Amino acid sequence: MWKNWSGYVECPRTPVLMPGSGAELATALADAGRDGRPVRMVGAGHSFSPLVASDGVIVSLDKLQGIIDIDAATRVARVHAGTRLYALGGALAERGLAMENLGDINVQSIAGATSTGTHGTGLGFGNLATQIAALKFVTADGREVVASPGENPELFAGGRIALGSLGVLTEVSLRLVPAFRLRLERGRMDLEDCLAQADALVAANRQFEFYWLPHTETVLTKKWNTTDAPVDKSGVGRWVSDVLLENIAFGLLCGVGKAVPSLCPPLSRFCASLVSASEQVDASWSMLSTVRQVRFNEMEWSVPAERGADALREIKALISMRTFPLMFPLEVRWVRGDDLWLSPNHGRDSVHISVHQYCGMPFEAYFDAVQAICLNHGGRPHWGKVHSLKASQLARLYPRWDDFLALREKMDPKGLFLTPYLRGLFGV
Repeated sequence: MWKNWSGYVECPRTPVLMPGSGAELATALADAGRDGRPVRMVGAGHSFSPLVASDGVIVSLDKLQGIIDIDAATRVARVHAGTRLYALGGALAERGLAMENLGDINVQSIAGATSTGTHGTGLGFGNLATQIAALKFVTADGREVVASPGENPELFAGGRIALGSLGVLTEVSLRLVPAFRLRLERGRMDLEDCLAQADALVAANRQFEFYWLPHTETVLTKKWNTTDAPVDKSGVGRWVSDVLLENIAFGLLCGVGKAVPSLCPPLSRFCASLVSASEQVDASWSMLSTVRQVRFNEMEWSVPAERGADALREIKALISMRTFPLMFPLEVRWVRGDDLWLSPNHGRDSVHISVHQYCGMPFEAYFDAVQAICLNHGGRPHWGKVHSLKASQLARLYPRWDDFLALREKMDPKGLFLTPYLRGLFGV
């Protein structure tokens, strides 16, 4: 039985295939087409929306991983689409290269991360899909199609974030930078002070984000900047913050909050009391990732950068009503605008606000209320996170929506790659 990381989405009766070659993949597509069964690609299962939920066949590319080749002159790496980000980071570092930015989860596949608009933070950087130099798809009829700025440019514009609906993404070519180290500084601030200084903090640091702890005025700030300092050898401080406090201890407290929901506000205040300053230095690909052992469900909205603070204040007012048992921090990040057709950052710099709920605790009413607030601020949903929007609503949010639907129809006229969820999403 397949289920996603949080356990929220599951497909108890859908077969999962793992082709080990291009020929096996072609056979799987041909068999599914002949039987009239839709094909759904899956990466690491870190999407919280039901993108993978399928009544047909699920295909994983976990057996097709690794770097295919690297053009040293242009610093472009061609990699198998199933490659996990943590494996890619280490392999690139051995060759003196790195991706310019990453999200805080490194267990995703490169195809899953880029196809859903996954991002890190920093207004100097777009989402991960903006680092793509070229794509290779296998279409429903078994053809290989390459997309780049010079070859099938329309497919390149619409295909870098396509939710797996255009074909099987088998290769991703990435623009890279020389390997670098980052110093991460954690700090503590008052929420309103942080919001007042946010523009300056974003401008002064290569990357900046913060976590606000509900029912408190406390935020945990994180600042990353390049450094020539040596990598921290012991790693004890990072283990204490990343594993002991943010996972083991926090997971135990979440269990208490789940058992006794009325304790969530004081538990959140207790967590806020533990926030303190620290510093670490490591390779960029390692320093940008965060260990996530406490399982949760998540909603995330991209709002215009100038609207982020107001949207967060409204969410804070919502939480202060204590209608929801909640102690999971809210994460706030900045992302540069782009021209990708289905990018939540299309045409604007954005602030991304992520809200979470511990697994097994109710989240629907909380997420619905946050969705309403963010929509009022011009918000667009993260494709891999929970939301309830349909085609008619999405068409008003994405200027190139109709262009994408036409591209999808051209690439997959018989709907081989459409699951029930995608049919509702695209209005098919």
